[in-house]
Amino acid sequence: MSIISYSIFRYLGTGQSLASLHFSFLIGKSTASVIIRETCVAIWNALHAAVMGQPQKEQWQEIADVFMQTCQFPNCAGAIDGKHIRIKKPVRTGSQFYNYKKYFSFVLFAMCDANYSFRYIDVGSYGSRSDSAVFAHSEFGKLLHDKALDLPENTALPGTTSPAMPFVFVADEAFALGENLMRPYSSRGLSLARRVFNYRLTRARRVVECAFGILANKWRFLHTPIHLKLETAISAVKAACVLHNFVRARDGFNFEDSLTHSLHSHRPSVVRGHRQGAAVREQLTAYFMSPHGALPWQLDSI
Repeated sequence: MSIISYSIFRYLGTGQSLASLHFSFLIGKSTASVIIRETCVAIWNALHAAVMGQPQKEQWQEIADVFMQTCQFPNCAGAIDGKHIRIKKPVRTGSQFYNYKKYFSFVLFAMCDANYSFRYIDVGSYGSRSDSAVFAHSEFGKLLHDKALDLPENTALPGTTSPAMPFVFVADEAFALGENLMRPYSSRGLSLARRVFNYRLTRARRVVECAFGILANKWRFLHTPIHLKLETAISAVKAACVLHNFVRARDGFNFEDSLTHSLHSHRPSVVRGHRQGAAVREQLTAYFMSPHGALPWQLDSI
């Protein structure tokens, strides 16, 4: 491994400052920054299509099968969430990157599968934006809205013959309910069935939290504010995400879950759903209370 390659992985893996790289490898701080940017762009370009390409219909079905096997959530094509990446204030940006936690950040929005691998990311949105706004303006959000993701046709839930149900993505309360996007019920005055639905959805949605934890704990530059130019910081995060997938595909998927990380969630915002989404959620709620869909331990876990 060359000194340049070692310095890049030293930075991504430890979060060392540019000053530390300067003294360790006898390179200038500006040179180190250029090396980080150019190498991270090269990593993204080389690996993105191979480890984070858009799934096709058969791959969506495989993702849903794993979610059903590991999380017992049927017709689930992925879990989505957004996290703040702490940065130094970008020049001439005012308060656009200043978030509600009172520090500067940009957003890492991600959709992951049940094997904790990222299937889509959007990096660089203003830290002041809500999750729902980032999602709506992302390529993934637009494709989902336009029904252009090549999801499998609606199919009945396991053990049933009707009705045909759409494939969905699971998210927290920061996102709007939709036909293909499930969020939990409001926590006020929940019936037993709705509490069970929230529990079952949380079991599936937590995989994206684990994915963020694994990412941050392996690429530890995410544990501290990134003191790089905005474009370089975005490139570094994108490179870390594809390296995360690359390593997971080769190391296997057996590991101890980690929910501890330094990436902070967005503050939930009030967003409205629509009737089709509500109908799908009610069907899933009924299914989770039925003999075909209930889990033996679910009532003990709510």
